[in-house]
Amino acid sequence: MKRNILVWGLFLVSMVICAQNMEKQKINEVLDGWHLAAANADFEAYFEKMTKDGVFLGTDAMENWQNDEFRSFSKPYFDKGKVWSFTAVQRNIYLNESGTFAWFDELLDTQMKICRGSGVLKKVNGQWKIAHYVLSIAVPNENVDELIQIKEEKDNALLQELKKNKQ
Repeated sequence: MKRNILVWGLFLVSMVICAQNMEKQKINEVLDGWHLAAANADFEAYFEKMTKDGVFLGTDAMENWQNDEFRSFSKPYFDKGKVWSFTAVQRNIYLNESGTFAWFDELLDTQMKICRGSGVLKKVNGQWKIAHYVLSIAVPNENVDELIQIKEEKDNALLQELKKNKQ
């Protein structure tokens, strides 16, 4: 009797792990397809992989693109056939217990060299959609001081403006 319970328990655990792996594979396909759609300048394929209220945070401090704004901003680039080309070289995917949300981080090979992408996906009508994406340029720790010097003047001006507008 105890052996049967143990066997059934192991069977159920393996089924859950198998289901999670299948979901992670679907998420990988969505993210890889999203990046490929940009590389191929396929506007419709790119934006169909995002939720209607999706958000894209770019590398510039002021790039907080809501879906409609992001569409408008990027449409001319897609129309010219020259967008961006990101290829994931490493990715971690995590799922919530109910399997309705996932979050991830990825290292990307890009025209800006190594970047990091991270974000959140949610299931919409049984399909994984990107709800939030953050792109950042990966900076080696030993180069941070040099980078701070490069961006200090612009960052100081922007910080002053943001603090003033916050009041």
